[in-house]
Amino acid sequence: MEKNNYNIKLITCIIFFIIISLITIYSTVSLTNNIDNIFIKQIIFYIIGILVLLITYYNKKRIIKYSFFMYIFFNILLLLLLILGVSINGSKCWIIIGPISFQPSEFMKLFLIIVIAKLLAKGQRKTIKKEFFMLLRILFILLIPSILTFLEPDTGVVLIYLIITISMILYHGINKKWYFYLGIILGILTSLIVFLFIYDKNILINFLDQSFFYRIKRVLDWKNQSGYQLDNSIISIGSSGLFGFGINNIPLYYPEASTDFIFTSYSSLFGFIGNVFFIIIIILFDLNILKVINKKTRNVDKYIIIGCLSMILYQQIQNISMTIGLLPITGITLPFISYGGSSLLSYMFILGIILRISNETKKYLN
Repeated sequence: MEKNNYNIKLITCIIFFIIISLITIYSTVSLTNNIDNIFIKQIIFYIIGILVLLITYYNKKRIIKYSFFMYIFFNILLLLLLILGVSINGSKCWIIIGPISFQPSEFMKLFLIIVIAKLLAKGQRKTIKKEFFMLLRILFILLIPSILTFLEPDTGVVLIYLIITISMILYHGINKKWYFYLGIILGILTSLIVFLFIYDKNILINFLDQSFFYRIKRVLDWKNQSGYQLDNSIISIGSSGLFGFGINNIPLYYPEASTDFIFTSYSSLFGFIGNVFFIIIIILFDLNILKVINKKTRNVDKYIIIGCLSMILYQQIQNISMTIGLLPITGITLPFISYGGSSLLSYMFILGIILRISNETKKYLN
């Protein structure tokens, strides 16, 4: 890769993320007595992730060119999951082939971003009529994976799809009347769901499945500040003090210590000072992604960066906030930190594209 200050800063942040992730996951192994040795697996995921980053970096143009075919491919995988997938903890989210398993929805996020970015880049300075058809195409592209992912069920990823799309459209800019129409539609749908939830749950059960009420319960648990997982998470973070309990010393058990609640694990290890350091690294990482955008960056690349940044930023805020009770528990992982191959590889894919865009922008400026 060419020397680029933005790239150097992003890579430096990633190095810190890798160190934080491996130390924290190593410490959670003793907490859960995990026999699969997730620490070694995470090291392997990082090695593969670096290879994915390099492949993406040197093949960015091809990836964008064939993104729609990949979008179709992962929709097919999502559909096959519903038909042939094995249910794990009540969800059909994983494709399992021998010792290898991966989550198609994690990769769907990437190609959803690129496909929508290409549509928005072509939709510059259009009439209201053409803008309407552009928004209609985007809605159609959004709905297909959203419905398939919701039926798995994986509500957290569906919310990410929605946030990605809205962020990119807001950055693109559309006629203000569309916001008014969207507000009316969302208001009607929300009112209908609330009405049925209160007065006739059977209709919702038949249409949305029983798992819908489990997801509602998770939100209510957050509102009432109750739940075993949340209570233990808050206690762990609150009792860690300034410097934490130290590496490999997590005194209190809570589920998903290496995935959804890895921030709680990190806080237990390094305390308030460690959290401040970690938040600073996150802010620097996000700001340097944002700085890649400038007047010379191509429109499609600008939209890709906005989509990627909105996804990363949302997951950072959601994951950290849910561990301290500020937001509902949704099963969202912490980017580059949480254990898991699919999530980590998808973010390394994103980073490869961002680094490439950064270098291409530098060339245009020279």
